[in-house]
Amino acid sequence: MKRVTSVEAIIDDAAHRVLERLPQSGFCGALVEFIVFGIKQAWACLFGGALLAAIMLTRFFWPDGSWLARYDFLFFVALTIQLCMLVFRLETWEEAKVIFIFHVVGTIMEIFKTHVGSWIYPEANIFRIGGVPLFSGFMYAAVGSYMARINRIFDIRLERYPSFSLTFLLAIAIYANFFAHHFIPDIRLVLFAATIALFWRTTMHYRVFRFRHKMPLLIAFFFVALFIWAAENIGTWSRAWIYPAQAHGWAPVSFAKLGSWYLLMIISVVLVTWVSPPRDNDENQESS
Repeated sequence: MKRVTSVEAIIDDAAHRVLERLPQSGFCGALVEFIVFGIKQAWACLFGGALLAAIMLTRFFWPDGSWLARYDFLFFVALTIQLCMLVFRLETWEEAKVIFIFHVVGTIMEIFKTHVGSWIYPEANIFRIGGVPLFSGFMYAAVGSYMARINRIFDIRLERYPSFSLTFLLAIAIYANFFAHHFIPDIRLVLFAATIALFWRTTMHYRVFRFRHKMPLLIAFFFVALFIWAAENIGTWSRAWIYPAQAHGWAPVSFAKLGSWYLLMIISVVLVTWVSPPRDNDENQESS
């Protein structure tokens, strides 16, 4: 997979001309690295950030009695964001494959989860399947977009990554448990143990600006899950969807949902590695 798209290459070259004039060592050098890390993370979140902004803005400014339902408007917004990402070369076609797969996987789960009452979409609209507005699949696509984009934006390399067949089986088991635990005992703890057993030796190496850094992959999963949990609180506060406990007033999403998002990270990583196989950290590059 390309490290940057053609448009991103232009932005990257311009940014490097500015950044290379800045301090390279000491506190200022570390601060530059930290700021670039934040900017790259925001750029990787472009799809999800734009969609979340639309959700928040319509929460405040959507007119009562509008001829177009808010959920349908969000559906058209999500389609437009996706189209613009491709037309303006902010996203590669390889990433679009991951996003599409994630969209399908997420929509199927949404249909089931709303049917059993795990959460609901309280507003009426036209473009929906059962109780699921079609914009909801794009929220999963946003996670897929982030995972695919961050893989190349940070030039991620994985050391001691387990075999694809084992990770694929784990991802299938995790996805199946999201459905099956409504009928048979939840094996989430077993899945957490399996995740640790498979990935505890895996290290993620990534480049921010001047240096390569490293982090245990399990910890990276946790930070991404925490970020998504925070976004989920914004989404439920905006009443894009709500959990049963929020039917009579908003309350923070349970910390237990962190576990669900953590397991979802496994599925997302497997999907990304399916389209773009993980690269070993075999380059002689500086780490910190």
